[in-house]
Amino acid sequence: QVQLVESGGGLVQPGGSLRLSCAASGRLFGVYAMGWHRQAPGAQRELVATITSSGTTNYADSVKGRFTISRDNAKKMVYLQMDSLKPEDTAVYYCHTNPPWAPKGGYWGQGTQVTVSS
Repeated sequence: QVQLVESGGGLVQPGGSLRLSCAASGRLFGVYAMGWHRQAPGAQRELVATITSSGTTNYADSVKGRFTISRDNAKKMVYLQMDSLKPEDTAVYYCHTNPPWAPKGGYWGQGTQVTVSS
């Protein structure tokens, strides 16, 4: 069983920055990949960034060069540093993981709202 709790969302002006955090519970945190997804109003949930257990990262084209995903295995934390934010980044951001033993669809956090507006 894995539980994920996101924090760090809020209202920010275009061009600003936010850092999202995801606290994970459960065993073997360091051995499975983690990811951030987002869902804007009226849109499908989309993958934003992933990080493997060894630290290899992958990003959606829309956030490359602006967002950075990282993890601290000792603290069981995953982070998403978001810089140069745009209004189109407005969405609910979710932490996600899908280890081999997970139920179908994997584990999701409850989400944290990010609003980019002047």
